[in-house]
Amino acid sequence: MILSVQELIALAKKSVNCVSAVQAFTRKNATFIDVREPAETTVSPVESSINIPRGVLEMTIAKHCANAEMEIYLHCATGGRAALAAEQLQRIGYKNVTAISCPHDAVCQAKKNQ
Repeated sequence: MILSVQELIALAKKSVNCVSAVQAFTRKNATFIDVREPAETTVSPVESSINIPRGVLEMTIAKHCANAEMEIYLHCATGGRAALAAEQLQRIGYKNVTAISCPHDAVCQAKKNQ
């Protein structure tokens, strides 16, 4: 059986911590990673987030997050890629990974209000 993207995301969200942007941006010492594509971040960046597209996350993450215990929050346009990315980071050994599960507009608003 082939799973749909929506089914994959639903499964990922069951296996990772998911929070709202408001909850995430209360964390002061956390690392925030935007897993959207560079063209998306150019149009609407999130201040203080590191852009690492989901497609190259595993190959690039160690440059920015060398410690497996670091507190990492991932966000994207809808929360789907963030959940899939969080699942993958857990798989490769990161222990404190959370997906921000709300749309990009809510992420931007929460960041402005922090």
